[in-house]
Amino acid sequence: MEINWVIIAVILVGAIALILYLIKKNQKDKKEVTKFFNTDTTIRKESELDEEEEY
Repeated sequence: MEINWVIIAVILVGAIALILYLIKKNQKDKKEVTKFFNTDTTIRKESELDEEEEY
């Protein structure tokens, strides 16, 4: 049985491409999560109403 180097090369290239894609996606998600946690998400008191919520 002979080793088919073409198939091994295609699989390796595909695996490397997948790893690079996942790293890039992870960096993008990391920036979004950092931005989300750095925004002001405090809960307003009930006495503080928006300008639109005048009762």
